[in-house]
Amino acid sequence: MGGSRLRRYGSTGRTRTMCLAALGVVKVATPDQIRRLMCPGTKDAATVRGGLKDLETEKLVISPGSAVRVNDDGVRVTEKLWTLTPAGLEAAAVVLDRPAREMGGTAKAAAASGAKHARAVTDVLDAFLQTPPEPTQPVVRKHQLAPAAPPAALVERPEGLGPLTAWSTEAVLPVGGTFLSPARGSLRADMVFASPGHDVTPLLFVEVDNGTEGPPIVADKIERYRRFFARRVSLAGREVPLWRTVWPASPRDGYPPVALVFTKNVGQLAMQTRMREVGELAREHWRGEWNGDGYAPEGQKPDGYRDYDRTVPLLATTLRLLAAHGPHGPVWWRYGHASWQPLVEALDNPDDYRAYSVRAEARRKAQEAELERARREQEAERRRLEAGKWVCPTCQRFVYPADGLTPGGECGPCHADRRRAAEAAQEQTEQPPTGGGIFGRRRRT
Repeated sequence: MGGSRLRRYGSTGRTRTMCLAALGVVKVATPDQIRRLMCPGTKDAATVRGGLKDLETEKLVISPGSAVRVNDDGVRVTEKLWTLTPAGLEAAAVVLDRPAREMGGTAKAAAASGAKHARAVTDVLDAFLQTPPEPTQPVVRKHQLAPAAPPAALVERPEGLGPLTAWSTEAVLPVGGTFLSPARGSLRADMVFASPGHDVTPLLFVEVDNGTEGPPIVADKIERYRRFFARRVSLAGREVPLWRTVWPASPRDGYPPVALVFTKNVGQLAMQTRMREVGELAREHWRGEWNGDGYAPEGQKPDGYRDYDRTVPLLATTLRLLAAHGPHGPVWWRYGHASWQPLVEALDNPDDYRAYSVRAEARRKAQEAELERARREQEAERRRLEAGKWVCPTCQRFVYPADGLTPGGECGPCHADRRRAAEAAQEQTEQPPTGGGIFGRRRRT
């Protein structure tokens, strides 16, 4: 990215625009963070620093503080923190094509105190965006003795969730009051992704967890998200969710999804323990209500579904996983699911009514098929019997084939009558003679 003689520090218009766009979204960042967000293909942050300094000259950005980080070589590096001035905020609104009233504050106080949380939010946004590096042409310096080294091979990054303009930070979520004057107990979403018509999720709220707050506090945020999502207002004569007046609808049952990104670099066991504790404390807000139908095949549990209409789809991951595999990789633990999943699967509700209705429809079709099979068997049996019937020679009634009947012979009732008559005659024949003694009764004289 070549320089410009029109600015003291030689920045291009593209560089300055990128700096304004980045700070317009994240509000406070270091030059290296802006480089990773906007132009990761550049060798270092010198290009970004030049752009920031030229913007500073124009009174659009300031550097009210600094931050310390440890680089890849383990060396502590102190970097300036940059943020927008009020005039810069208006300029960024133009670059991002957003109303100035939606831009929020300048985060000057946060930058002055080191902006630890804000820097973590920027790192998480970088992991979500996964901005692909673009090749750059080395700048030819005046009186350069040796040719510039060729650019290093670009590192391929996984697919991201973007663009930058779809993201915002510090979004007010009023559980009471208004967006401009929220009631006590309201919260600010660390990050919001809003992209109407997105094929995976048109809306995603993100909370960045640095490990400085206990699990109960994190779980309480989920409760307040749920309260905010439940708020309804009157619009054009009908009641609608308040959040729908600002953001696009979710294509799935339940409220919009909330993603927790844990940034503290701790051991796997400690991280899993924290994630489980938050999930257990917030269970009632993401679990959903079970509705059983009493259908239970032998040896199986009763079928049913979970109603997610008034619950928060809650996901969790770590910054390390997100940065390594991107938001579409198998990095998400959806509370209530059994394994790590890609985003599209984590957002799905495999046990909701939609999935249950598929199973119920399959059962209905199986029952219909069984009834149809039984009907066909009965029809085949009827035809077999009709084809084999004959006339009883005794009563002249039709006789159908059956066990114990001789084709062409008597019907069952006639055969039974004949048998009973024969048995009665046999009994009469075998009846002993009446009278006394062997010679009969003696006549009196």
